Amino acid sequence: MTGADQLKADLRDYLQEGRDVVLLKAEGLSEYDVRRPLTPTGTNVLGVVKHLALVEVGYFSVPFGRPVGLAHPWFSDDAEDNVDMWATAQESREEVLDGYRRAWARTDAAVAELPIDAVGRVPWWGPAGGTEVTLHRVLVHVIAETHRHAGHVDIVRELVDGVVGNQSVGDNLPDRDPAWWREYRERVEQAARQAAEGG
Repeated sequence: MTGADQLKADLRDYLQEGRDVVLLKAEGLSEYDVRRPLTPTGTNVLGVVKHLALVEVGYFSVPFGRPVGLAHPWFSDDAEDNVDMWATAQESREEVLDGYRRAWARTDAAVAELPIDAVGRVPWWGPAGGTEVTLHRVLVHVIAETHRHAGHVDIVRELVDGVVGNQSVGDNLPDRDPAWWREYRERVEQAARQAAEGG
């Protein structure tokens, strides 16, 4: 394996880890809980999955002259704001989750077929005409986007039912009982109050 191939493999592994966490957070939720908004800006688990599918489709197609392959709201002049951040009642959970997996396959094919230094142009970045990028830069951008949103769905899932951490992907939280977590949270709360009062 060449150095460039190893770099692509490493980046793809980090991307897949984030993808797996995002899908893990949708498991076991009711139809309502997987869709319900839990922040003032409407963040919800299924909407984040839908958004990330469209991120992958967008970034690994248009910039490199590859076909988009499906209707994509980013490329429609009349798309409503945030249409990619929630699922309508008519969009099934399976449709959204399968759409994300199909996006992975398209991304993985692009990564396999293009050299790491392949040059493209992201038309929605920068001035008119867009910004020149490499496959490497796009991979890093999409990895960051995916892991950022994995953190969002981690918090949303905790608000829904208390499920936290990466779970089977490689849990990253201490294994403590609910009493320990209540005491810990109270300690954090007290520290915040003391700091606000000047120590």
